[in-house]
Amino acid sequence: MDLKVYYQKIRDLEQDLKAATVVVSLETPDGGTAGLRTEVSARTAAKMIVEGRARPASSEEDREFQEQKAEAKRVADHVEASKHMQVTVVSESDLRALKSGKPLAKQ
Repeated sequence: MDLKVYYQKIRDLEQDLKAATVVVSLETPDGGTAGLRTEVSARTAAKMIVEGRARPASSEEDREFQEQKAEAKRVADHVEASKHMQVTVVSESDLRALKSGKPLAKQ
């Protein structure tokens, strides 16, 4: 393998890619699993593509990946928010007033 050609291919491809690129893994002889989507830097994406370990994601795959990422963030934020519980201590007389619909007495 000519290293100059190898690195030139990486540089050329890197210039064509966005800053953050979604790639789809390809099956490799060393056990790489096909079909996994990952968002990587343009440099890493170019290297993976040149080495035949991944391919650029189609616009449809990219859109699906971004939607899944947004949904995962929403779920993670919801789980984080559910860890916090707000508690208000109410006296027995205030509770009776709340149940009867009367305004609470100011203290």
